[in-house]
Amino acid sequence: MNNPLQTYNPNDIAAENGNFLGLPFNYESAKLIIFSVPWEVTVSYHQGTAQGPQRIADASLQIDLFDFDHPQGWQQGIFLQRHTAEMLEKNEYYRSQAATIIKSLAQGLKISDSQNLKDTLVTVNHSCQQINEWLFKECQKALNLGKKVAVIGGDHSVPLGYFQALATQYDDWGILHIDAHADLRNAYEGFEFSHASIMFNAMKIPQISKLVQVGLRDICDDEVEMINQSNQRIIAYYDPVLKQQLYSGKNWLDLCREIISHLPEKVYISFDVDGLDPKLCPHTGTPVPGGLELEQVYCLFREVVNTGREIIGFDVCEVGNAEWDGNVGARIVYKLANFLDLSQMKVKN
Repeated sequence: MNNPLQTYNPNDIAAENGNFLGLPFNYESAKLIIFSVPWEVTVSYHQGTAQGPQRIADASLQIDLFDFDHPQGWQQGIFLQRHTAEMLEKNEYYRSQAATIIKSLAQGLKISDSQNLKDTLVTVNHSCQQINEWLFKECQKALNLGKKVAVIGGDHSVPLGYFQALATQYDDWGILHIDAHADLRNAYEGFEFSHASIMFNAMKIPQISKLVQVGLRDICDDEVEMINQSNQRIIAYYDPVLKQQLYSGKNWLDLCREIISHLPEKVYISFDVDGLDPKLCPHTGTPVPGGLELEQVYCLFREVVNTGREIIGFDVCEVGNAEWDGNVGARIVYKLANFLDLSQMKVKN
């Protein structure tokens, strides 16, 4: 096999070759496979995150490759497995089906009182299950080849199939979850695989021993109760509490180390961009005032690596359909790819 780096100049203008950052890798030569999943069927507020993966791919061509944490990180080999036009078409169709249910609920109707709504709900849930099964198979295939995997959405429901694939590879791992929302609702609006239910569904996977959530600030009573009754399996760092600690003089780096202390040795990072201050991704699906600065989150991830923990995968979800959102989203994906590779290198050494 030819070495794709032999004639590649990282200082040149990025090639419009369909790959993330315009890098010269394919599926076979890349160490990290990024799956694009443009799915937002159950989104309950703003639409547009289905276009997020394309926005990320487009914006990535404007990113310079030197990274202060891992200057040669791009050499690991990164390949973006593009989604098909058929997946986007299915998303649009089933999104319209889900919208009828959401509208009916907002008008005070009950799904149980309408056979049409019940049938539609079954159809929508089945379509989401099919996406989960497809992603599970694709991720498991890549993992079995010794590759690392990342997922970009779409809404935050999309990484469930990846979680399930990781559970076939690792017996004990935790999720570091950046989000404005806890996503611990049980079948929100009737949708078993709702974007608001991703972590509820994740907690059904016994191999996930810990869920550490950071930046939460829009949460319901049931979710707080689930956190409080989890016997420390779920640890929540609420945004207002973090801010109050910072205002009182507590050091962010110390807070990062405290947060990470709850995580096991193997860590998956699930990044919903609405965990950030909305100025960074204003067109995300469910923006909430407050939130984290990007460098604060990078500092947190950096400490995951510094403590010797192994990052085993990540997702970036809820990037909106706008140029600026894509710009920020692409930089997050690249930074996480480099942190993942850096952590792997440290573990091996």
